[in-house]
Amino acid sequence: MEKIYAPWRHEYVTEDKIKGCVFCHIGKNLNDEKLQVVFSDELCYVVMNKYPYSPGHMMVIPYTHTDKIEDLDDEVWLRISLRVKQGVKLLKDVMNAHGVNIGMNLSDAAGAGIAEHVHYHLLPRWKGDTNFITVIGQTRVYPADFDEIFNRLKNSATKYFV
Repeated sequence: MEKIYAPWRHEYVTEDKIKGCVFCHIGKNLNDEKLQVVFSDELCYVVMNKYPYSPGHMMVIPYTHTDKIEDLDDEVWLRISLRVKQGVKLLKDVMNAHGVNIGMNLSDAAGAGIAEHVHYHLLPRWKGDTNFITVIGQTRVYPADFDEIFNRLKNSATKYFV
């Protein structure tokens, strides 16, 4: 049997789990550095994804707890859409992303990992950064340190989220 060690994950698997909606918890604890909030305003916030598809994977999340975008106030919908646009520019400029996947999965039937609270995903992409290991080895290889990425994005956030 092959073994892969990831000692940095020990803290995650042994820490206390958040009870209730994780996004509501983050929204009430914006200054907790370990939650990795990049930016927040009065209607929404931008946070690093704890289970990223690629380095720099961020989410834009309204404070409104709902699983239906049609229930969001228009002002909230427009604000999160603006933050997505600004987040794309941040990822392109700061991380030199060649492209960005933007998505929102509404309900678990659509693939939402956290279906009870709507949120946008922003995934930076680079040409040539795909490989066989995910498909063949069922393993992701990340070419960057996540804490370094968070700090770079957070330190630049106020220039982009205006």
